[in-house]
Order: sequence, then C-alpha cells, then structure tokens
Amino acid sequence: MAAVRGFRKFLMSNLLPFPRTIHQLGTAKSSNTLQRCCRSASTFSFVPDSPSPLHGETEKMNLFQSLTSAMDLILESDSSAVIFGEDVAFGGVFRCTVGLKDKYGKDRVFNTPLSEQGIVGFGIGMAAAGATAIAEIQFADYIFPAFDQLVNEAAKFRYRSGNLFNCGSLTVRAPCGAVGHGAHYHSQSVESYFAHVPGLKVVIPRGPIQAKGLFISSVRDKNPVIFLEPKILYRQAVEEVPVADYEIPLSEAEILEEGSDVTVVGWGTQVHVLRDVCKMAKDELGISCELIDLQTILPWDEETVIKSVLKTGKLLIAHEAPLTGGFAAEISSTVQEHCFLNLEAPIQRVCGWDTPFPHIFEPFYLPDKWRCFEALKKITSF
Repeated sequence: MAAVRGFRKFLMSNLLPFPRTIHQLGTAKSSNTLQRCCRSASTFSFVPDSPSPLHGETEKMNLFQSLTSAMDLILESDSSAVIFGEDVAFGGVFRCTVGLKDKYGKDRVFNTPLSEQGIVGFGIGMAAAGATAIAEIQFADYIFPAFDQLVNEAAKFRYRSGNLFNCGSLTVRAPCGAVGHGAHYHSQSVESYFAHVPGLKVVIPRGPIQAKGLFISSVRDKNPVIFLEPKILYRQAVEEVPVADYEIPLSEAEILEEGSDVTVVGWGTQVHVLRDVCKMAKDELGISCELIDLQTILPWDEETVIKSVLKTGKLLIAHEAPLTGGFAAEISSTVQEHCFLNLEAPIQRVCGWDTPFPHIFEPFYLPDKWRCFEALKKITSF
C-alpha cells in the first residue's frame, strides 16, 4: 500500500500540471478558469477540407473508407498487388479492408499468423520478388517485433545489394496515436523511431482526402513506406473524397492557414488541435498563425517550414509522442540552424510527457489545445 500511495503521489505531482486537487477545481473563480482546469473536457474540432475539382466526382467518406477506396483502386489497377496482415481478410479490426477479399479473392487479400516480424519479412520477400506488397500491422504499438526487419532489411536492401535488388514496393500500414482509452499498448505515436532510418519513408495523413492520395502515392513510391493512420480519425474525420485515382506528392508539407506572427507545425490528429489553437489566438490575442501540416515525416519538407519561420520569426511544434527524441526536436534543430538570426523567441515544443502512455490520465498526457495555447502565448509575449 505504501508503494501504491507513493506512486499516486508521484503521478499527482509530476503528471497532472493542473488542477492538482479537487479543491483547486472547486474554487475556480470564473467559468474561463474552470474550463481551463477541466483538461479532460478539451477535445479538437475536425474541419473537413475541400477536394480539388481536378479530381472529379466525390463521395462522402470517413478516413477508413477512403483507405478502403485507395486499396480497392490499387488492387484493381495492379495485378501484382497483395494485402495481408492479422484479420485483414474479414476487414481488420478497424474495417479498413472490408469487402476486398470477396472482390479480389483470398490469394490477394489474406490473413497472416500473429507475427509482426513474419508479416514484414514476408512483405520484403514479396516486394523483392516483384509484387506490390501492402502489409498491415494491427496497431503501431505492435510494430516493434518487426523493427529489425524494417530497419536492417527493408531500409538497407537496395543499398546493400548495390541496386541489384530492392523491396521498394513494400508499404506497411499501421493505426497510431491516442483514441481516448487505448493506454500504453494501443495509443503510442512511433514516427520518430523510423525517422532515424535512411531508406524508409514515413507518412501520416490528417484526413480522408489526404489519406487516400498519400496512400496511393506511398504504394507507388519506389521506396519502402511506413504509413501511419491516426485511428481516432477513422470515423471522426468525414470529407467529400474524390472517387477516382489521384495522388498527393510525398515530402511536401501543406500550408493550411497563412499567417504572419507565428509558425505552427503538426501532423495527423495534432493538426486539428492546432487549427483550434490558431482560431483561439486570432480571436483572443489578435495573433496571426501560419499552420503547416507536415504530412511526410521522412524525408520532411524543410524548405516550407524554414521559409515560414523566416517570415514569422516564431515556431511552435506539437505532437503526441514523448518530448525527448520526438520529431519536433529534429525540426527545432534544423530551424535553429537555418533561421537563428530571424528567431524572435525560443522555439516551443508541446508534446506528450516522458512517461509510458497512461490510461486514466490520457487527457493530461496529450498536447491539447490549452497546453498549445499557453505555449503560443509564451512565444508571443517573449
């Protein structure tokens, strides 16, 4: 019991910035203060993007349906394409591959044993033999048994053989990020692990339109790609998505909102959190934010971010992964090297804490709009 009380005391003093006691919550003197204290009530608003008229007819889809559409088009247009993973034959736990086995047969959409190392190893072999291999890892948290295959085999295959062999037609899909109740084995963001590996590409979409276009580009890219899908957006994100085949270029960030005072960078779910922050900054502080969705983590679009910071002089980066070693550190270092004389305030990183991903304390772990807003005020008042 003493150990439990000690751990609880540690959590209360280190993981919960505020409120630390019920008394503090109950004595909030204004509705605004109360709202900021009720951290668990903070969410994000999904604002749908508009499809390009160049892509033709659209259909309302959520994010997992847009991925199903993308895989359907790939299987239809590429006779060598195969999709495999745990439970994908009946649609997978998130229903992303539903109906594809019935349409294309069990030889092209099939289940595998519960072995992530085996799934990726099989995908490397399929790709090396000339097939288009699409492997699903059921949760990004479970990708680590396949870490050796991805880092020491897939990423180095072409380099090691002097371009005699390659597995560039391998794409590995994996749901990632917080969903509200996943805890430490179902809520992690793993992008920075693979951002350290030359030979891999890492992509994270923010919504259905981007998911379909980026996924098709990832499959057709001649490098192995890890495609991470924010699972909280599978059903929450709904847009009018082009029905036809289209691609969105990899390694190109997108400026979602132009601004002059602060550059704000995120990817995946965090883009929607930051969109709320940009609106709060404009409404409450009169601050103009330039919001950038990185989209591709590796190789990332340094030019767009640097150009923006040279204009604004201030930078805020937010992601769900822990602070130490997170990809925000790489962005921060690169910007500091190229924009040092233009920076008007220290770069701010708003990230997950350096702890295992908690369960009941998830609202306090995530870089929600209140934490991001406080960091933005710190930058602009420096």
